[in-house]
Amino acid sequence: MAAKKILMIVGDYAEDYETMVPFQALAMVGHTVHAVCPGKHAGDRIATAIHDFEGDQTYSEKRGHNFTLNASFEGTRAEDYDALVVPGGRAPEYLRLDSAVIALVRAFFEQDKPIAAVCHGAQLLAPAGVLKGRRVSAYPACRPEVEMAGGTYADIPLDSAVADGKLVTAPAWPAHPAWLALFLKTLDAE
Repeated sequence: MAAKKILMIVGDYAEDYETMVPFQALAMVGHTVHAVCPGKHAGDRIATAIHDFEGDQTYSEKRGHNFTLNASFEGTRAEDYDALVVPGGRAPEYLRLDSAVIALVRAFFEQDKPIAAVCHGAQLLAPAGVLKGRRVSAYPACRPEVEMAGGTYADIPLDSAVADGKLVTAPAWPAHPAWLALFLKTLDAE
């Protein structure tokens, strides 16, 4: 597979595994991954949160690691990248309020580039207006947002993933093996 340049949009309290694992795994197989956050620059850090499934009605949340950004958000353009990764966690719920983030997400879709979103990452896709007619997985609590945005919610196990064209989605971090495998297959087809 030819090396690709991938953008990852993150923010404070992005889910720890959904940020660190794809960042490291994609770099491990030879891709360049730039992690950016609005209002922060290369060398700044974001705080992450660990979401776990412990038998309660929803996930539990604990403080995770500090994750160091390796690129700056300001000036980031979709045309400079081959693909986009959107981790879940708490970050998407407030990043979706940033018009520059939404415009950037929309640009990746308009340029027909591979996109991988997991868990609450759908909260960045819905306001970008890119889910209409697509089959999309996300954390089950995001189902209403997917459906109100015109998508079909893929109700799949937490360790599964779904691809709809160049969009690869999964419900949560237990799906990393399936989600990343589908995303790598999509990248390889480019």
